[in-house]
Amino acid sequence: MGDCFICNKHQGRITTASMSVYEDDFVYVGHIDRNGQPNYLGHMMIDLKRHVPSLADMSEEEAEVFGVTLMRVSKALKEVAKAEHIYTFVAGDAVPHLHMHIVPRYPNTPRKYWGASEVYQWEEAPIVGEEEVAVFCDRMKAFLSK
Repeated sequence: MGDCFICNKHQGRITTASMSVYEDDFVYVGHIDRNGQPNYLGHMMIDLKRHVPSLADMSEEEAEVFGVTLMRVSKALKEVAKAEHIYTFVAGDAVPHLHMHIVPRYPNTPRKYWGASEVYQWEEAPIVGEEEVAVFCDRMKAFLSK
């Protein structure tokens, strides 16, 4: 898939500022990259390494690894970020390569800002720069390596 952004990323044909927190033969997990713009702290993405367009296209082994990794990253966000809730979603329209967004909701987030995209709208949301993301990712890596 020469025109697939995620395939090209994993094959080293393009580079992003995404910071890895976990990787194995099946999946890659990293903090999203907003091209140097401030970022919502803890917005992670899990990519399946093999090119498949949707959840239904995974092998059972890939699905098992994907699901266990999703659970582990969610637990890490609850522990490391002190998130009170975790949102996950797959859209697949813009990039037809299976990837899932994992977005923490932090304590005291007003109800009107609940939701995977709504949390970004809260004026007190933890929107941070690359240095803070790097420190956070190091803490996530340490938790996930246990």
